[in-house]
Amino acid sequence: MTMTYKGTTALITGASSGLGAEFATRFAARGANLILVARRADRLEELARELRAEHGVSVTVLAMDLSRADVGRELAAALSTRGIAVDTLINNAGFGTRGPFAQEDPDVVASEIAVNISALVDITRAFLPGMLSSAKGALVNVASTAAFQPVPGMAVYGATKAFVLSFTEAIAHETKGTGLRVLSLCPGATLTEFFEVLGSESAAVGIMQTPEQVVETALKALGGKATPASVVSGLTNRIAAGLAQRLPRALTVAIAARAVQD
Repeated sequence: MTMTYKGTTALITGASSGLGAEFATRFAARGANLILVARRADRLEELARELRAEHGVSVTVLAMDLSRADVGRELAAALSTRGIAVDTLINNAGFGTRGPFAQEDPDVVASEIAVNISALVDITRAFLPGMLSSAKGALVNVASTAAFQPVPGMAVYGATKAFVLSFTEAIAHETKGTGLRVLSLCPGATLTEFFEVLGSESAAVGIMQTPEQVVETALKALGGKATPASVVSGLTNRIAAGLAQRLPRALTVAIAARAVQD
């Protein structure tokens, strides 16, 4: 089933590039008005102009640093003053760090946790009640295949994504029967700016997918008769995630450590 989302409003974080920009493009094509959130205002404005011209939808741009505290309430207040209600929320913003944890920059680690976990939870809490009342959209939280096992060398990133997966699956259960579709999307290595920020492509495990492929996985899951609480994008990634849950824990940790080495 193809859901149109016509007349609804979707809020997308991390919308300036990669998966966020692809989600924006696909939802605009299905008739959704958009709220695009990221730090880079110029990239957001450029994307907004393209989507308005091509699809005739309303696009609101909010340039924000999601590592700040209370970002959910700040976003909700900004949209309330504009009279905008949110039907769909796509928590896509996030980044990773790499290297032995003892050598990582404490400030960068704090920001990683703030964006990947705190902002996601805060924004979800700010908009979930209204989304449940609307029951016309979806909640999509972007996790990762890193969520399925500890990842030595990317310890904080893997742990944040394990949180996102667990949190989203719990929310999916809590909201059963409400009409709101709740999904944790777990991509593997994807052709985005993630590895530029990370500083190395050596942590790209498995077959690299495109943003189009990953977002198509999410849209198919949302358009099905019953939306799963989580979905892994890509057959090889699904097999790897399944094995990670079945093999002895010590073995999965050792495999993950070897996979992200230089």
